[in-house]
Amino acid sequence: MKTALTIGGSDPTGGAGIQADLKTFKSFGVYGLSIPTALTAQNTNGVTGIYDLPLGFFSNQLDTLLKDIKPDALKTGMLSSSEIVKPIAEKIKQYSLKNLVIDPVTVSSTGVPLVNDKALEFMKDYLFPLAKAITPNIYEASLFTGINIQDEEDMKKAAIKLKGFGPETVIITGGHLEKQTIDLLLYEGEFLSLQREKIEGEYHGTGCVFSSAITACLALGYDVREATVKANEFVWKAIKSAFSLGKGMKILNI
Repeated sequence: MKTALTIGGSDPTGGAGIQADLKTFKSFGVYGLSIPTALTAQNTNGVTGIYDLPLGFFSNQLDTLLKDIKPDALKTGMLSSSEIVKPIAEKIKQYSLKNLVIDPVTVSSTGVPLVNDKALEFMKDYLFPLAKAITPNIYEASLFTGINIQDEEDMKKAAIKLKGFGPETVIITGGHLEKQTIDLLLYEGEFLSLQREKIEGEYHGTGCVFSSAITACLALGYDVREATVKANEFVWKAIKSAFSLGKGMKILNI
């Protein structure tokens, strides 16, 4: 049985965060492991509160799990506290973990900040160089690079700059572009652009599901290019069949 670990925030709706990651892993036939970094108070309308787990207990969770089970792939999502980043990097090195996917979550789907500026810098300095792939959306890519991304050419410029921070692969998701969605992959010096017609509406957890789909595929032995293509298709189908549970954003059907 292949295994994948998600390290991120907890979402009571199950539409994003570690709950969505675990459902995605299962959809790919991968056994899911999870360690929460923070608890959130949220629904389909937005986030009203964040509680960071105490650093000592978080580290205890991580160390205890990894002493027993070594995942085939892992991903990080919401890392709201800068203090939590370095221990993750240290454990990845200590346990020689491979296939790290970083979803550098910065804001919720409704625009609520989920990290502080120092956490972003720590992610870039300590985690990016260890990553098999990073999967920022265009807003997150802009934050890290200072490039105002308006189109595919801007995405390419940002991807090249992000690659300079050390990750093996850069994947920028462009679901927030105006006329179409573009997932842009920079892999082994070449670009791959996956374009689809934009589906109108507001959807919860698309970035979480995309990055966890890539993680699952890496655990199964696919290379990053294959994993990105499969994740793009998986999210597209999940959006097309999304449903409403509450009064706000739709939940992806995963």
